[in-house]
Amino acid sequence: MTQTAAKSKKKPFYKGLFFQIMMAIVLGIAVGYLWPSFGNAVKPIGDGFIKLIKMLIAPLIFGVVVVGIAKVGNIKTVGRIGGKTILYFEIVTTFALLIGLLVANVMNPGTGMNVDPSSLSTSEVDAKTNGSELPSEGDFFLNMIPDSAVGAFSSNSMLQVLLISCLFGIALVHIGGKTAETLLNVLEKVNDVLFKIMGYIMKLTALATFSAMAFAVSQYGLGTLAAFGKLFIAMTIACLAFVLVLAVILRIYLKLSLWKVILYIREEIMLAFATGSTEAVMPQLMDKFEQAGCNKAVVGLVVPTGYSFNLDGASIYLSLALVFLAQATGVDLSLTDQLLMLGVLLLTSKGMAGIPGSAFVALSATAAATGSIPVAAVALMLAPDRFMGNYRTTVNIIGYAVAAFIIARWENLLDLQKANDVLDGKIAYQPKNAAISLPESIPAANEKAF
Repeated sequence: MTQTAAKSKKKPFYKGLFFQIMMAIVLGIAVGYLWPSFGNAVKPIGDGFIKLIKMLIAPLIFGVVVVGIAKVGNIKTVGRIGGKTILYFEIVTTFALLIGLLVANVMNPGTGMNVDPSSLSTSEVDAKTNGSELPSEGDFFLNMIPDSAVGAFSSNSMLQVLLISCLFGIALVHIGGKTAETLLNVLEKVNDVLFKIMGYIMKLTALATFSAMAFAVSQYGLGTLAAFGKLFIAMTIACLAFVLVLAVILRIYLKLSLWKVILYIREEIMLAFATGSTEAVMPQLMDKFEQAGCNKAVVGLVVPTGYSFNLDGASIYLSLALVFLAQATGVDLSLTDQLLMLGVLLLTSKGMAGIPGSAFVALSATAAATGSIPVAAVALMLAPDRFMGNYRTTVNIIGYAVAAFIIARWENLLDLQKANDVLDGKIAYQPKNAAISLPESIPAANEKAF
């Protein structure tokens, strides 16, 4: 499909994926509330859906990143993309942490709860985290290097797969010639097949959404929403405030509307909201960003890296939850205490992805590091955390979208006209089923890539 392609004929609204997901959410809530035992029974459907997608993520990331680097053909450019991506993530997640702190201090969601920390048991938190701990800075970087290339793919470790993909792509550029062209052609065909399989899996989206919501409500009940109502309201306001910051950044830097971006990825946002998993929508997001004018290399680097470094929703949650826990247990946090907590969060909020019960691990580690908040108080978050996970994934997805457009524009690798046409609906999104064209040229083996 070219930029001048006509907008495809609209399907009836009830056949659209967004409508089906919304209906599945409503039905799942109703079933989980009215028939909790049935809501528990359908949990394997949602879990199976996410596992089906996870089995394709590692090879998809590998294919997209390698092809993207080969098409860029300049290793310096790839290095700049990676560096700017990390810098952008650090700045934005710091904003997210600050917004969480600010909203918590203004709304005081935990004030008046008067919880005695000694009455709380940490056994459920230990069960949730399986005894996991956040890695040290050295371990975090060492963990990016897999014990074996095969192990990175079998464990579905995003950063490890990304490292292998970058090395393979760089080597492909240096080799050049017929060998590189042949391998690239094979990878593109493999990508086509993987995206086709993803299309089959996505037909289960509505069913998986229903399953996830039915289980969540049956497990925790709507009473949780009422008991922690003020905390949920505070989280909602914090997330909206952060999204507003992203909207301003996108408007000033690119003159793009964040609302149009949200509409463009609305199915992915709702699916991530219902399942509480960003992995469930990662392949579709990468495809959509690329079709909206973002360079393949940018998409391949930004989205998987964001999975570990750009957890905007999780950052808001962590700072808000810690202040909430302090207020609920009667701990008065001074400005110095909160600044210390912010500094700790800048470290503990990174590398959470892939750790069992990562939010609880980060909360416990930060509470212990500050010495002010009782670690046992983290058990208070067991009930609302499942619903808070919906907030986290939703904001994370929006953060990935803005990052992809910003970094692509920063490197002059964004087709801004195409982005506007796609977001305005002049070019309809089409799932990636057709073959990807070969690059016009690949640097020869004797050409300088640096």
